[in-house]
Amino acid sequence: MKKGIHPEYKLGTVSCACGNTFQTHTAIGDMKVEICSACHPFFTGKQKLVDSAGRVEKFMRKYNRK
Repeated sequence: MKKGIHPEYKLGTVSCACGNTFQTHTAIGDMKVEICSACHPFFTGKQKLVDSAGRVEKFMRKYNRK
């Protein structure tokens, strides 16, 4: 690698709007984010299946699933 063209890689703190904080290595330093893995619905299991045009029911009827 060439010297002097790469940014400095340092330890930074990521702060979420929910209050969760964690440290990671980054080139930009400290960051503030709106959503993290601790409060995101996909990772917390609170995400709901959105059925558009009855596709889930159509699948269940087609394969006789209850």
